[in-house]
Amino acid sequence: MKIKNQNWPLSMRYTEILTSIRKIVRSVNLESKRMEKEYGISIPQLLCLNFLSERTDFQTSQKEIKNVLQLNASTVTGIISRLERKGLISRSHNSQDKRFGMIHITTKGTELLKNAPEPLHEQLILRLKELSAEELENLRKAFAIIIEFLNIEDIDAAPIITAGSYIQEEETAK
Repeated sequence: MKIKNQNWPLSMRYTEILTSIRKIVRSVNLESKRMEKEYGISIPQLLCLNFLSERTDFQTSQKEIKNVLQLNASTVTGIISRLERKGLISRSHNSQDKRFGMIHITTKGTELLKNAPEPLHEQLILRLKELSAEELENLRKAFAIIIEFLNIEDIDAAPIITAGSYIQEEETAK
């Protein structure tokens, strides 16, 4: 993929890069809002359910969800609590230590997954698989540079960030 109008002055190419980033952010936000409206579930919640459904025994620990989704503990706690309230997952607690237990997907959670559309990021994964190893590495490096420029290496890698989920996360952290 090439940047359009390579003959433009550098300042216009910078603007094109920023516009591309805004388009990505906007499409992710629109997808998140659509998913919330149509299915009553956020993208991080959907990813959590997907992860549980792919497990051989349909269960996992909160720590493993945190690690796989690359989210902080308070965000995962909020996701799990909301999924449990909706009846999409259940928790079993360890009798020795209430902090540890397993999270299980419910039949209702499995049904929701069957009816949910393929998220935008899944479409992206399919397209990324079409790239050569060199193209994929160039893209990875480009994103690494942008992340470094913005000094956001330590930012939570929540799959979708919307104003609502950010506010909920901040309230959960208090």
